[in-house]
Amino acid sequence: MTPPASRLYECRVMHHRISPRKHRFEHRVFMFWLDLDEIDSLSKRLHLFSRNRFNVYSFHDQDHSPCGGATAKADILKWLREQKAHVSDDDRIMLLTFPRVMGYVFNPVSFYFCFGKSGAPVCAVAEVGNTFGEMKRFLLPAPSTQNTRRFDLLAPKHFYVSPFSELDSNFHFQLRAPDERLAIRVDDYDGSEPVLRSALTGRVSPLNNARLAWFSLKYPFVTLKVILLIHWHALLLWLKKVPFIRKAANPGRQRDVLQPHGTLAKSST
Repeated sequence: MTPPASRLYECRVMHHRISPRKHRFEHRVFMFWLDLDEIDSLSKRLHLFSRNRFNVYSFHDQDHSPCGGATAKADILKWLREQKAHVSDDDRIMLLTFPRVMGYVFNPVSFYFCFGKSGAPVCAVAEVGNTFGEMKRFLLPAPSTQNTRRFDLLAPKHFYVSPFSELDSNFHFQLRAPDERLAIRVDDYDGSEPVLRSALTGRVSPLNNARLAWFSLKYPFVTLKVILLIHWHALLLWLKKVPFIRKAANPGRQRDVLQPHGTLAKSST
């Protein structure tokens, strides 16, 4: 029997702000690497994991369906087709993300990797979220070199991610489709100057009952930890007098936002 593709990654998250003030931190988390066609079978064999119902860990399709798809896979395929990506229903779509933990979820960024029938990568998508419940997706096309698993994209942000980052800066995504190791970089550039460097690295672990129970003890309430750290480091940046940008400012620079918050809609009228 072929082992399931879904797995866990034990991760190190690094953020290094370069300007206008230096600020660096690291923390440890674990993330789920999910085959979107396997979620029902995972729910049946894992005691602590469910689909669309409460559990210690639960995957809710609505958390990844900003375009109205019935499931997370249907939603991302719908969006990809709107972007003119060449995808089919039979493509294998993997998602690197946090599920809900005891009912609570927050994902600063999730990553989709789409593979064709041959196993070759078709595209990748970075799904960036903010604390206002908004999302924005960035499409990374298939690598230009055959048989590579690396994706690269430099794109204008035009999205309110942090009150300490300009809306018209650029994201530089550098992704490698995960295997035994996880290696992802997302840097923030103001023109040609780097402002913020971020890295997500890790190593694979099996997705089974024993490992999930162990990680629950080692990394308790991981999604709550993420949101608390975001606010803690926001306070530290404010104390360092890093310029603060309000959500309602410059609504015209916030483009292609999925699930727009009321502040954006109100500012646009």
